[in-house]
Amino acid sequence: MSVVASDDLLELVARRFQVLGEPTRIKILALLEDREISVQQLTTELDSTHPNVSKHLGVLHRAGMVARRKDGNRVLYRLADYTARLLIGKATAAVTGHVEELAAIVGVDS
Repeated sequence: MSVVASDDLLELVARRFQVLGEPTRIKILALLEDREISVQQLTTELDSTHPNVSKHLGVLHRAGMVARRKDGNRVLYRLADYTARLLIGKATAAVTGHVEELAAIVGVDS
């Protein structure tokens, strides 16, 4: 049985998908899945700039998807909401299946 969500709830769901709609944020969440990482480590692993990584971490933190803690003069980030990773996993599987299906239709090895 389907439950009809209120407009306010649907707005919150849409905002959550907007947060996940940026490839850099998806990469950050993947890197944080099993460990805490500093901004500097993320900057290196993502081959990005400190301001860019900090901006994305701020968005993810405000959305409640990552948590942070001070360690001396460093800030360490970790995954706070594993449902975001589940959504990304499901979406990745769906896209992969669609690409394989299209490749089979046009006769290309995927």
